[in-house]
Amino acid sequence: MSTDLEVLRGRLSWHGTAVMGIVNTTPDSFSDGGRHMSRDDAVAAGVAMFEAGALIVDVGGESTRPGSEPVGAAEQLRRVLPVISGLADNGVPTSIDTALPEVARAALEAGAWLVNDIGGLRDPAMLEVVAEAGAGAVALHMQGEPRTMQHDPAYGDVVSEVTDWLAAAGARAGVYGIDAVMLDPGIGFGKNLEHNLELLRQLPALCDRGWPVLVGASRKGLIGTLSGVHDPAARDPGSIALHLFAARMGASMVRVHDVPGHVQALSVQAGLAGDA
Repeated sequence: MSTDLEVLRGRLSWHGTAVMGIVNTTPDSFSDGGRHMSRDDAVAAGVAMFEAGALIVDVGGESTRPGSEPVGAAEQLRRVLPVISGLADNGVPTSIDTALPEVARAALEAGAWLVNDIGGLRDPAMLEVVAEAGAGAVALHMQGEPRTMQHDPAYGDVVSEVTDWLAAAGARAGVYGIDAVMLDPGIGFGKNLEHNLELLRQLPALCDRGWPVLVGASRKGLIGTLSGVHDPAARDPGSIALHLFAARMGASMVRVHDVPGHVQALSVQAGLAGDA
């Protein structure tokens, strides 16, 4: 399985399942809130992830954990722009994790390659920003909004509904001339445990739609439920297990906190499969 994302800033090309590292410049993210609040600390963390094997580093300035409140554009920009420019200066490809077009535009101007949009590329203004910059994008599925998404998520058929919704997002991006698109089923975004498990078990249904698929379940609640580990920071082993499964199901990229652990595990899995 080979994947190629060509954007104006360059080309991301890989075989198998690549790793996206997470750098949250937030005080309240569920796992690493407050760890990367200074520019130097955040840039150092992103560089370390890249050197450990991350293909790209995802920088976010707003927590989207269940129950979180929105963060305005000005504050997001204050948090993320120095980090993105610092990582760009060090040759690290980045994505900007935001649903706000004005944040995406400034981040792309500062050096980001992709926009990781939890809004699922529904906003025409976001599509225009990405297209004008010649950038790539990730479309994430979320039922509701972070503040309320876990109150009572409900689906008739979660696999077909999420898959169809994301395929429509990919097609919408294509209308704007955006070819470098990944689809993210949004594990934990408006889904209960059974919804999440069904999406993971049936991941080939999404992978078969023609776009590369990104899975991000690192340290999330379902890992804690399945393992009995309540501290999110202690859930890296479970996260690796889940992401290895996602890789076997066809995921092209996984979004993670523990880059070295995932790179090592994915490399061993690929070697065992004769696909190093």
